[in-house]
Amino acid sequence: MNELNMKSLLLTGQLEKGGCYDFDYDNQIISHEKFDAGKTYKMNTGYFPGVAIIGKNIIYIENRDGNANVKTAQDETLERAYTLVEDHGMTINRSRMDAGSYSEKIIKVVAKHSRLFYIRANKCDSLCDSIRGLPKEKWQNVEINFKEYKVASLPFTQFLKDRNYRIVVMGEKSDNRQTDLFYGDNCIYRCILTNDRDSTEQEVIEYYNQRGSSEQTFDIQNNDFGWGHLPCSDMNHNTVYLIIMAMVKNFYNYIVCKVSKVFTDIRPTSRLKRFIFRFICVPGRWFYRGRQWTLGLYTDRPYEKLFAA
Repeated sequence: MNELNMKSLLLTGQLEKGGCYDFDYDNQIISHEKFDAGKTYKMNTGYFPGVAIIGKNIIYIENRDGNANVKTAQDETLERAYTLVEDHGMTINRSRMDAGSYSEKIIKVVAKHSRLFYIRANKCDSLCDSIRGLPKEKWQNVEINFKEYKVASLPFTQFLKDRNYRIVVMGEKSDNRQTDLFYGDNCIYRCILTNDRDSTEQEVIEYYNQRGSSEQTFDIQNNDFGWGHLPCSDMNHNTVYLIIMAMVKNFYNYIVCKVSKVFTDIRPTSRLKRFIFRFICVPGRWFYRGRQWTLGLYTDRPYEKLFAA
């Protein structure tokens, strides 16, 4: 099913052989009460599939129990996802992942298949000590999305010490102004592990923050394409359903992109409900004239231009 999905993306031109793309991976809790549902870390029951995304398109899905740890066999899942991309003649430029991918085995797989990667780092005692030990002159003040932050870089020393990686640290002042006992100030620190040695700290953070656009894919799938209401009783059948609905979403991306070139009130990012009301819900009537049926639409919308789009 994942192979079929990839071929459909190539057939519609949403992906191209020889292309170099940015790759996002995340795990999504799909809450339900089927007989095989496992209790998730959010204390509800459901599945916990891993999903790989390129741009707006889902390219790979691998389902797992809701009680599975996010890091369990993730390196194997990513290996299969990357291999699927490479087997179809494409390469990965940059990969982005959250802290659920911060482990030695996973990082090795990501680094092998990506030119650059950006992974949210889990804080530990040694990393906290390194942040506390940074001299003031190492910190820079930057503005990101109209908020002030202080940023700095550290060498990566926890594991994989032979690799030339770095930790980008971002400090944000806490709203409660309470001093943190670990750091001795009132800042909240977030860290990103990367092998990108050329970009500035601000560029690394801004690129990583764009993960929010890919995470929106889960909201669209849950509410527009049926992931929030699984129809079958077991994981295998529901996994097929998840992939089919991901393919439907990818076809929708292709169609709405074509339609948006003709209909000015429909954008390539329009949600399904907007598309239905602006494009599909049109009054019409079938007429039998000249020994054939003709559809008459009561609208001045330029549907006829779609044939030339």
